[in-house]
Amino acid sequence: MSTESEFLNFSVDKLIQLLDRIETCADQLTSEQLWARGSEQQNAVGNLMLHLTGNVRQWILTGVGAAPDHRNRDSEFAARNGVNAPELKAELRSVVEEAVALIRTLPPERLTQIIRPQGYEGSVLAAIYHVVEHFAGHAFQIMFATKLLTGGDLGFYAHLNRAQPHQEKLP
Repeated sequence: MSTESEFLNFSVDKLIQLLDRIETCADQLTSEQLWARGSEQQNAVGNLMLHLTGNVRQWILTGVGAAPDHRNRDSEFAARNGVNAPELKAELRSVVEEAVALIRTLPPERLTQIIRPQGYEGSVLAAIYHVVEHFAGHAFQIMFATKLLTGGDLGFYAHLNRAQPHQEKLP
């Protein structure tokens, strides 16, 4: 497998893994917990899900795929309620699945093409890397918030507590 193919496959696998974990978290939260903020300087899980949807759409679908850019980033953070967990999950999943489909069919030679998503100039590879890194950062915030709000363990790393070595393939 080429380095380019490995990068693209890993990026897709990581986005899907993190999406699944975000959905697991959203399923455990009440509507009030989904939109809970400790202060006005903090974001609720719902805001982070809206933000990830906008980010993936703008950087991958628009930046890499040349779709029209209709993002209103400020509205992602201004929302205080109204969108429930099933709607947030459906919208995020739809955008991630569309991005994954685009990444899966991306010719490796496009990785060095220069694009300008959100006013930043960089390569397609840099845009994909940015999205995966950004998605991971907010996914871990959502996981942490879910643990704080529910007091429960999400179980994503339960296999590490076993005596047997774990054989899971890294996404």
